[in-house]
Amino acid sequence: MKQYKNVGQWIAAVFVFIGLTACGQKDNTVLKVGATVGPHAQVVEAVAMEAAKQGLQVEVVEFSDYVTPNAALADGSLDLNSYQHLPFLTNYNNNNDTALVSMGQSILMRMGIYSNKYTSLAELPDNALIAIPNDPTNGGRGLLLLADAKLITLKPEVGYKASIYDIIDNPKNLQFVEIEAAQLPRSLDDVDVATITMNYVMSAGLDPKKQGIYLEPKDAPLAVMVIASREQDKNNANYKKFVEIYQSQAIRDFMDKTFNGTIEAAF
Repeated sequence: MKQYKNVGQWIAAVFVFIGLTACGQKDNTVLKVGATVGPHAQVVEAVAMEAAKQGLQVEVVEFSDYVTPNAALADGSLDLNSYQHLPFLTNYNNNNDTALVSMGQSILMRMGIYSNKYTSLAELPDNALIAIPNDPTNGGRGLLLLADAKLITLKPEVGYKASIYDIIDNPKNLQFVEIEAAQLPRSLDDVDVATITMNYVMSAGLDPKKQGIYLEPKDAPLAVMVIASREQDKNNANYKKFVEIYQSQAIRDFMDKTFNGTIEAAF
């Protein structure tokens, strides 16, 4: 009987060890968060450092394109990603039969009207030359920005599909030139103003406070970036904790110190 008792104790000890090991693995769960190279990854790295102080381990996985992060999230290779606005996420779901959702807002990347010649919209002369992106989405976005600034009027409800042919009122007789988005910062010496997305503002070293004379509203759909998860995981406690840390004052302060107004907190 004593022998069996010892065996029973040994088996019990094994189960206790396994249980402790399992608990240790659970506590040491590492969240894999995807982000595109640049400001998105920089901010997530800052969140990872802050999360480590709170006992949450985060691994940042960097991407150089805009499709793979969602594919990796959908197939479970990532737990979360942070790099896109909600219209892009919705479009990805519609085209790929996926169920990815926003868990919260991350950063603002606002398009702006920039100029090397003028410091306000009021200074803009008649017949001014305006450069806008030549791709459909950002071209429409630029025109909507000009409409928001009261420089032109577009056909009702045309949205981000707007083209120069949708302009129905142009009181200053503005002239338009369509240029590849990446080349718009270089065009500023040749045009009066240009509508430029924030990623190219940053890469060109432009200063929104000096050269930006009008920025998108903070609630513009294409300006607000989100943190995404799979729909079935949206209530995961660790994922919620990551979002909470992302949207903390510590990360807001990091953005203010690091980006000098180019990247802003969306929360």
